[in-house]
Amino acid sequence: MSPAAARGLGRRIDFTQTLHASTKRDYVARVVEHDKAESAEIAMQYGQEYWDGDRRYGYGGYRYDGRWLPIAQAMAADYGLKAGNRVLDVGCGKGFLMHEFTQAVPGVGVAGIDVSAYAIANALDDVKPHLTLGTAAKLPYADDEFDLVISLGTLHNLGVDDLFTALAEIERVGRRAYVMVESYRDQREKANLLYWQLTCRSFYSVEDWESVFRRAGYTGDYGFIFFT
Repeated sequence: MSPAAARGLGRRIDFTQTLHASTKRDYVARVVEHDKAESAEIAMQYGQEYWDGDRRYGYGGYRYDGRWLPIAQAMAADYGLKAGNRVLDVGCGKGFLMHEFTQAVPGVGVAGIDVSAYAIANALDDVKPHLTLGTAAKLPYADDEFDLVISLGTLHNLGVDDLFTALAEIERVGRRAYVMVESYRDQREKANLLYWQLTCRSFYSVEDWESVFRRAGYTGDYGFIFFT
């Protein structure tokens, strides 16, 4: 057993479910009113349609509105972040959460990586210089380069091999880590997830996600969002 695996899985913490639950979703309409397969194919390109196109393809317009600031504040407080610390966001999108970290903790250093060239090109100006186009499965950073690595709503979009690799990479480049993924606790939440998702490749219950984390040797903290 590796030293990391011997430390065991970290804490289960909810930072995002309240924000996630504040958005109303018509789960069945996404399936019956549109060609779900076509929508998924377009969404998985992670281009303009996914971020700022019609709702059937993704966010339906992903714009900065300050909603991520309370989450950044809560995470900064929980992890005791201070000026001079460095935070990496794996799957950073347009960099909204990274911007909020700089507001929550003046002097904190931020970096982000995302597979979407469109998201990076349309990121907030103050964080755009700190963004890198790339994949969670191959992080271009040194060992322990960051005080905290976060990944919110990204890892469930990976296949099994890349998922295990990404968890190992997050473990490698960060002294501490927090990941959040989509999951379900019962058959209703599972059905809603299947109806709504467009880009998800890894569908696991809470118990199975925890098993994946342990098998990957991941020792950081984690959380979930549920489609209730």
